[in-house]
Amino acid sequence: MQRNYNREKAQQGQEAAGGAANVSNWVLAVIAGVPLIMVLGNSMLIPAFPQIREAMGISQFQVGLLITFFSIPAGLAIPFVGFLSDRIGRKKIIVPALITYGIGGLISGLSPVLFNNSYAIMLTGRIVQGLAAAGTAPIAMALVGDLYQSRARNKALGFLEATNGLGKVISPILGSLLVLLIWWSLFFVYAALAIPVALGLALLVKEPQKAKGSNQSFSAYFSSVSSLFKKKAATLLIAFFGGMLALFTLFGVLSYLSDALEATYSLQGVKKGLVLAIPVLASASTALGTGYLLQKKPDYLKLALLTGFGLFSLALILSALFKTIPSVLSLLAVLGLGTGLVLPSLNTIVTSSAPEEERGAITAFYGGVRFIGVALGPPVFSLLEKGGPWALYAPWAVAGAATLLLAWAYLQPPKSQATGAA
Repeated sequence: MQRNYNREKAQQGQEAAGGAANVSNWVLAVIAGVPLIMVLGNSMLIPAFPQIREAMGISQFQVGLLITFFSIPAGLAIPFVGFLSDRIGRKKIIVPALITYGIGGLISGLSPVLFNNSYAIMLTGRIVQGLAAAGTAPIAMALVGDLYQSRARNKALGFLEATNGLGKVISPILGSLLVLLIWWSLFFVYAALAIPVALGLALLVKEPQKAKGSNQSFSAYFSSVSSLFKKKAATLLIAFFGGMLALFTLFGVLSYLSDALEATYSLQGVKKGLVLAIPVLASASTALGTGYLLQKKPDYLKLALLTGFGLFSLALILSALFKTIPSVLSLLAVLGLGTGLVLPSLNTIVTSSAPEEERGAITAFYGGVRFIGVALGPPVFSLLEKGGPWALYAPWAVAGAATLLLAWAYLQPPKSQATGAA
């Protein structure tokens, strides 16, 4: 009797301390590789845009579609994959998704090697990668939620966000280094990273036995999202549009600068990669700091969001005015700071606006909308480039300022907040 009581108390103590006593650091390291790989999907490719355009004889707009044809399938598939993972388990989604992601990279990489620089085959590989990406990082976060409890969960999710931030920073530098070797080697790196992580997940991660979930139908799943939007239309529309705008602009600017830094400023190779890393480094580091701030001082959420959109719009307007390298570097950093304030604030608003039973659905749709923003940025910026700097930057500065005013007027920060990573 006493022994059983002691065992129960010990188990309760483990849960209070954060649980996950039997989950090794190796398991967390393998899971953390999943968001790292997904981040590389677009960001590592951007520094190679000029080389891809020249080697394949395509336009800047067509090069931008390599991002679009990755991100739109991912954005559309995320809500469906999230629903499926709740029904059949996380590993059954993540492991095949990683392998498929690697295969998509191989398809794109073989285009210049075996198929005479076939643009269609390269785009096909990117579509395959995008569909697979929907089953990677978002589901990895859910898996961490299954494996860890309490404080251990917060620590594990923080580690995942740290690797996500690391990927954002190193991806343009890694892409620039690989281009110096040979430009199409980028695509083979996806497979070289994804397949070992998939094997590690398959062998090391023991997914907990899931309790019998609800028999919620697919239509009911989407109906819950529609119902929530009707209840909190202003808050969610501002958050969804703001998240899409921030990533649309960030990836549009990076795509444009990948070509402009070489053509206008003669920056190539690693130097160009380091410049492209400035906004993502500023964004990732600020996002981590913002998440920590909102955890300690949740009442600062609206201030952080408004400040972020203010910096975002200011950086874009000034980018239309100043062209020197020091000004470009400074404004990239300001844009990153603004984005780093905006995204964690919006994540918190979205996750806290939904009750627990609807949170998975609404965050999946939010993730999909963000991917659509990433998809549209490069081709739209490519088209607007011909209109000069004001056409390139001013519309999104105005959109950022409008979002700031709408958030100031209509946004009511949730009373109960759960900070989210960018």
